Amino acid sequence: MIYPDANRKLIFMSNYQIDQIDREIVKLLQRDGKMKIKELAAHLGMTNTPIFDRIKRLEQEKVITGYCAKADRMRLGFQLIAFTSISLDKHKGELINNFENDVKALPEVLECYHIAGMFDYLLKVFVRDMDEYQQFITKKLAGLQYIGQVQSSFVMTEIKKEQVYPV
Repeated sequence: MIYPDANRKLIFMSNYQIDQIDREIVKLLQRDGKMKIKELAAHLGMTNTPIFDRIKRLEQEKVITGYCAKADRMRLGFQLIAFTSISLDKHKGELINNFENDVKALPEVLECYHIAGMFDYLLKVFVRDMDEYQQFITKKLAGLQYIGQVQSSFVMTEIKKEQVYPV
């Protein structure tokens, strides 16, 4: 199977198909990335070796792409989440690539999506407060030459925030 990755390059996937045990492993590791192989094996009624082998295969096949610690944004001082919609003033390949590379370099932007609709991109921006967001917009985002329009929406309350895919 061939599919495009986020950088628009083609990726070749092997014929490896995940089964229900693989799905359970992924589900458990999404909830607790530090879960030991012994714990996974006990939960799934298996021995350690096949669990270890399956995890390695899931990593090699890029089903599992990494591990990270979940952090509390409020305790780290990030009080404000903004969804920033952006339209580019020109849609040339080089400008699009420049914009995407520039956005990747902005630490305040945790997520960026190329979207269809009224805007071209949707950014999820984490900052400490409104003053920091204004600095982000005026000093960083406005400095990008190819931005045509920017619209901001601010999160008032997080209703649901999942970081686990429903496998």
